[in-house]
Amino acid sequence: MRNLTVIGWLVVMCFVASSARAELLIRITEGANSAIPVAVVPFSESGSMPAGDKVSSIVQADLTMSGEFKPLDPSKMLSLPSERSEVYFRDWRMLGQRYVLVGQLTSNNGKVEARYELFDVNREQRILGETAAAPAGNVRSLAHHISDRVYEAITGEPGAFSTKLAYVTLSGTGKNSVYRLHVSDIDGQRSKIRLESAEPILSPAWSPDGKKLAYVSFETGKPVIYIHELATGKRTKAADFPGLNSAPAWSPDGRSLLMTLSKDGNAEVYEKNLASGKITKLTNHWAIDTEAAWDHTGNGMFFTSDRSGGPQIYYMERPGAEARRITFGSRYNARARPDSKGEFVYYVHQRDRSFHIARRNLKTDEEFIVTRTGTDESPSVSPNGRMLIYATEQGGKGVLTVVSADGGAAYSLPASEGEVREPAWGPITR
Repeated sequence: MRNLTVIGWLVVMCFVASSARAELLIRITEGANSAIPVAVVPFSESGSMPAGDKVSSIVQADLTMSGEFKPLDPSKMLSLPSERSEVYFRDWRMLGQRYVLVGQLTSNNGKVEARYELFDVNREQRILGETAAAPAGNVRSLAHHISDRVYEAITGEPGAFSTKLAYVTLSGTGKNSVYRLHVSDIDGQRSKIRLESAEPILSPAWSPDGKKLAYVSFETGKPVIYIHELATGKRTKAADFPGLNSAPAWSPDGRSLLMTLSKDGNAEVYEKNLASGKITKLTNHWAIDTEAAWDHTGNGMFFTSDRSGGPQIYYMERPGAEARRITFGSRYNARARPDSKGEFVYYVHQRDRSFHIARRNLKTDEEFIVTRTGTDESPSVSPNGRMLIYATEQGGKGVLTVVSADGGAAYSLPASEGEVREPAWGPITR
């Protein structure tokens, strides 16, 4: 896959994968030395609770996955408080905890209500106290919401645990191949198949409101860009021109799509206004230009081009402006994905015959290799900019890996059977 021709890397960033089940597994592969100690005390329960994972266990898993927290094993807790009057800060300090989360769950009339409090152990102060509820069949959403609130209370940044992932799997081989587009929680749970096809499905991209996915499907025998409304299942063609129709990317306001088209002979980046249908060519060069993504302002654009002899990342400050090359020192840099704050851009970077995900500081131009695996592709940045998901290989099989933005912690999401590729991290919609 790595010895790509120019046409090869343009068309698909393709994969061969196999998956027979929808949900992903989760494996914590590396923790961060600087992780913050936090105690998530098992919540007390009143009434008949739904079977399955406990709310506090999901919150603990969420915080662990972020790489920024090190939750205390409940078996090591000296007590199990559920409210402020039962919290003895001296005990938690002795256990080396900086924060402690306690809560109570009440089940009534088909709903589960959570009352929870977060305390700063050293200051002996409550820094968060709220009540939240969800239908009894949706306690995972309740738990992810609590994780988001705890994360924000401690870090000052919004949590991304309630967001969604999109990814593609393939079961079978040859004429028996079935491609599936999935949407799941960020821990791989509650996966739903949104599309099945005997032909490849590639490059899923979320709309800013989280209600739609754009992607490339080969179901008609050629690449076509579709927009898929998740609530209704309705699909519309966004680009079905002769030649290439690839690499869709939404504008920050959701009103247009960037895409790569070769309808005029050469592969160029275009923008389509989704209301009017007007298509505007944004690049015009003899080289191949593809994989475009707007910057955080929605004015500037990153894209991949081989105009310097091989795939490199370029930046265009505004449509029609001169493109500026921003990656050097490697013969392969591609698929740029900027964060939401305009601080960094992530991309696939070749070094010593291996492919990693690199991060470039847009102010200092400093380049940092984020990932430690060697066959990495398809980066997608979490909406709060604190984590990154990408596709790689473990044991010869394709998996998804989530890593903290500084590369300090990671967890993998292999399919229960076979392989998985093409991740896309959804937006914060609350």
